[in-house]
Amino acid sequence: MLAARLAAAPDGTGDDQRQAAVTVQMAGAAADAAARIRALEAEITAQLAAHPGQHIFTSLPRAGTIRAARLLAETGDCRARYPEPQALAGAAGVSPVTRRSGTWISHHFRWDVNAHLRDALCDFAAGSRRASPWAAEIYDAARARGKDHPHAVRILARAWTPVIWRCWHDGTGYDPAKHRALQDALARQAAQQAAATPPSPAPRTGQHR
Repeated sequence: MLAARLAAAPDGTGDDQRQAAVTVQMAGAAADAAARIRALEAEITAQLAAHPGQHIFTSLPRAGTIRAARLLAETGDCRARYPEPQALAGAAGVSPVTRRSGTWISHHFRWDVNAHLRDALCDFAAGSRRASPWAAEIYDAARARGKDHPHAVRILARAWTPVIWRCWHDGTGYDPAKHRALQDALARQAAQQAAATPPSPAPRTGQHR
């Protein structure tokens, strides 16, 4: 692909031989980087498959290998570190900081967090809306309320936190059939589709003279 584009490119005004040498080196570096990326992905896949908790994270919608490995690595194995879902959400920075003074309440972005955990959780959440109607509903509702994309993704990540926490603490994979909120979303989706479908016309009966 790269070679075809270079061959089809218009002639330049510089020294073709020197530019060609630079291009060859750049193409070689890109090929070397691609090979290293493939080797790294293979190593991640092997290590993930060998981990006893891999089934927890690979079962999540659109988690794949890399996202599941990131979630597993950043969440860790120490259940005592996050004794409740709120602790995991706070560490990941997907829940806001609430400040109160009398009757005044405000919510602010949480800065003092595990940035790698937040990135892993938000990356998963952003992808999950492509596979989970429940996740898509939460994201779309946040956007409809005027939230920008990063904020809406954090809201969705916050919603996923109790689900992931429960699977993590129980050592079980994610089961869509047991996710009540997802089943409710599917039921609403089916009802909306049924309401939007016009009824079939009644069959015409023959007329007798």
